[in-house]
Amino acid sequence: MKAIMKARVCTRKEFSAIFLFLAVLVFTFLLRNTDVLKAQTQSKPPPPHTSLLPRQPVCPGCKSQTKVKSTIIVPKVSSEPDMHHSFCTFQPRSPEDALEERRLLDSIAWPEAPPLSDPLSLNQTSDPAHSTFTILPGRTGGQWHVGDQLEVMIKMSDFHGRPKKSGGDFLVARLHNQKLGAGVVGKVVDHHNGSYSAVFSLLWEGDAQVEVMLVHPREAIQVLNRLNSEQPDRIYFKSVFQSGSLSETTFCNVCLRPTQPLCNYTDLHTGEPWFCYKPKKLSCDARINHAMGGFNQDLNANEDKLFQSGVNMKVSIRASGPASVTVLPKKQDQSEVKSSIVTSGPSGYYYQGVWRALDGTTVHQFNDASAITQCLKGKVVHMYGDSTVRQFYEYLNTALPDLKEFDLHSPQKAGPYISLDYANNILVTSRFHGPPIRIVVVSTSELRYIANELDGVIGGTNTVVVFGVWAHFGTLPMEIYIRRLQNIHRAVVRLLDRSPGTLVVIRTGNLKALTLTVSLTNSDWHSLQCNNVLRTMFKGLNVRLIDAWEMVLAHHLPHDLHPPPPIIKNMVNILLSHICPQKGGWWG
Repeated sequence: MKAIMKARVCTRKEFSAIFLFLAVLVFTFLLRNTDVLKAQTQSKPPPPHTSLLPRQPVCPGCKSQTKVKSTIIVPKVSSEPDMHHSFCTFQPRSPEDALEERRLLDSIAWPEAPPLSDPLSLNQTSDPAHSTFTILPGRTGGQWHVGDQLEVMIKMSDFHGRPKKSGGDFLVARLHNQKLGAGVVGKVVDHHNGSYSAVFSLLWEGDAQVEVMLVHPREAIQVLNRLNSEQPDRIYFKSVFQSGSLSETTFCNVCLRPTQPLCNYTDLHTGEPWFCYKPKKLSCDARINHAMGGFNQDLNANEDKLFQSGVNMKVSIRASGPASVTVLPKKQDQSEVKSSIVTSGPSGYYYQGVWRALDGTTVHQFNDASAITQCLKGKVVHMYGDSTVRQFYEYLNTALPDLKEFDLHSPQKAGPYISLDYANNILVTSRFHGPPIRIVVVSTSELRYIANELDGVIGGTNTVVVFGVWAHFGTLPMEIYIRRLQNIHRAVVRLLDRSPGTLVVIRTGNLKALTLTVSLTNSDWHSLQCNNVLRTMFKGLNVRLIDAWEMVLAHHLPHDLHPPPPIIKNMVNILLSHICPQKGGWWG
């Protein structure tokens, strides 16, 4: 008797599972082989336009490694003056880039100060305990109404109680009412004579408490500037080179002191610099991974005293009189009040724990999984950047039970990551930006620059791109960060040119808890400078901003590099409101 072969028809559920498996496999291949596919599809190199040519790094002593496939750039010494007088200087890619760099640096220039004494005397620096702020009378005397502006005068004094005669201290201010879950950031103005103004928009009825905080005295800013100029390699990285049973480990960085031969891994497409010391027995091609190396702290005498928690780092300044005001309802015929000393207001404020944007964006509340799923249905969301952007990916994975993460066996906290909701056609990806990155060991094949990744995005009305890059640049000269943003800006322009319907959202940097080590490697001051550069560079481009700086500063919860869930929820609500700006419907 012949064996009877019974054919079985796959159920719809089984077919969907098979299709999902195949789709993830294809996407995984594409995600991990973007560079290979680009090389196969691009028969011609980019046109020889100056904005696309790699920049030439100034790296005296670098030796071009002919076997390194990742670069064809030959380092050379610049004949231009080195503004940092250090080994970490790179030529701009074009005269236009150089002009933009100069303009950006001028826009964030901090008040000049005389050289620090040696040894440093802490007594002559700003002391928050001897400093005060005073609430100035309103335009109608002692009454304030919603829509008014509250002005506060801040007087800084040193540790002997003597009034300061110059500016340059880093101060932040907020107005808040914790019972109402309300908070807004104040704009601080330096008068360069030891006094400062903080201006607040009055946006809710009831009590409003003023808080002014010294983040860093002027002298601490001088130290941070000097370290980023003279010691940009104080955080260092390492890579393993391996061939067969032979293995070597060397140090790597954006900038390396030319004490020995270097492997040049400058990115061919963007000109982003990266170098490793050449191993003694292996070629530069043998590099297999990237990892954080460590931190070298090298301060002059007494400079560590400028970064003392509870003394002169993130310490509140007391009020010389009342520290709060009572805000009355807005008058019917009340005219708009504009400050004579600030030109822009806050980007938003909290009320009842919910962020309300003041830039025209209606922030909807996506309070359950169904609302988020309905918004993201049919969307592809690509997230690029550091761990503060990865928080958005993790939030969505937790909030959406049907969004399933596919295990790519990626290193924890490094990625890349992929999550898919097949039934609702939702795809969310997350990938870290290219070096410098201070994370776990990562394969060199997974080191991708955001600009290159954006060039591989097709885009369209169902595509969302989210990126944020700031937290890993805190030890480097600002020129390095500007170079990175210039490359990303060009890639965003190209993306929007070919796919105008693509939504691009940028997350800014935020304040964090500060210790001596954190201040020296990722200070709030450097994050503020990065934010100002980012805002200026992307102004006028069709992108959206999530103002993480103000959202952290205005909130009552402690500052944290990775903001706590209530703040992340508000940030994700802004992101989803940009994706789904419609009013009414499914928002709870």
